[in-house]
Amino acid sequence: MILQSGARVAIAGAGAFGSATALILSRLGFAVTVFDPAPPGENASGVAAGMLAPVAEAVFDKVSRGHLPVLRRARERWTAFAQDLGIALDREGLAIEGDAGFLAEVEAALVEAGARFERTPRGLFSDEDWRLDARQALATLREAAIVAGATFDARGVVGFSEGRAPLDDGEVLAFDALVVATGGGGRGLAPELATLTPIKGQILRLGTPLAGGPVLRGKGVYIAPGPRPAVGATMEAGRDDREPDPAVVEPLRIAAEVLRPELAGARAVIEVGVRASTSDGLPLVGKSRVPGVILAAGARRNGWLLAPLVADMVAAYLTDADPGEDAAAFDPRRFEG
Repeated sequence: MILQSGARVAIAGAGAFGSATALILSRLGFAVTVFDPAPPGENASGVAAGMLAPVAEAVFDKVSRGHLPVLRRARERWTAFAQDLGIALDREGLAIEGDAGFLAEVEAALVEAGARFERTPRGLFSDEDWRLDARQALATLREAAIVAGATFDARGVVGFSEGRAPLDDGEVLAFDALVVATGGGGRGLAPELATLTPIKGQILRLGTPLAGGPVLRGKGVYIAPGPRPAVGATMEAGRDDREPDPAVVEPLRIAAEVLRPELAGARAVIEVGVRASTSDGLPLVGKSRVPGVILAAGARRNGWLLAPLVADMVAAYLTDADPGEDAAAFDPRRFEG
């Protein structure tokens, strides 16, 4: 697919992938419209704790074991990307605490992954993991994309064929290409999306501030410090509802209070997002079997981490440029026979 400046591109989904892609494509001169019926920030990207955490993902998420090199490459894209947009990156790193047995298991996993870390009086520490304010970053991306010429439309795309995109209100619009960045939704837009499994994620936002510092990881929990600390997160595979479930998140609260007793009794609000994942934990990025459709979906827990990398890859596919060394690993058709 080779599109020239001025080509009309629809993007389904206004999360981290969709918004970053809208910005990159708009700056390349494409006429971009982003479709998402959800209010701004009311998606998995807005709910997220904003982790840019290659080490934590490669160590604590078994599906992501072995992915540290690509996750590192994705994190490095953020240095220039964030600076250009004025997005603040918290580089305080990752602290890991727990009993001796837990720490021994984590240290072995860090060594196996090839992560950079050190022992501390309280556990382990790595300076490789960063984070950002997810809602603020999403708003910044949206504003920058609009300044670059993108339009955001509060309707949903329900199909794409021969350059025509029917919307959920019945109107049909013409586009030269469609980028599907709907996370786990939009399955009718491309057959490759059938390989994704929805994952419900619940986090707690606490009313008791926690002084800044590294993200703290313990057994089965993380605490992201700040004015409203985030405690997370559940990974409920096969669930795509957004109903808060206090019983499911109660173990997170208990684990957080063990790590930081000063959080005991803190008022907590449950926030829910629905992500999607492939069986190998890497996203679907590239050409669909549907002509004119490019996929950018299935980020698992790494939507923010991967966003600039994926946006650049989408732009490469649309302009027939080199999508880079991760193209084969992210190929949407890799699960076909």
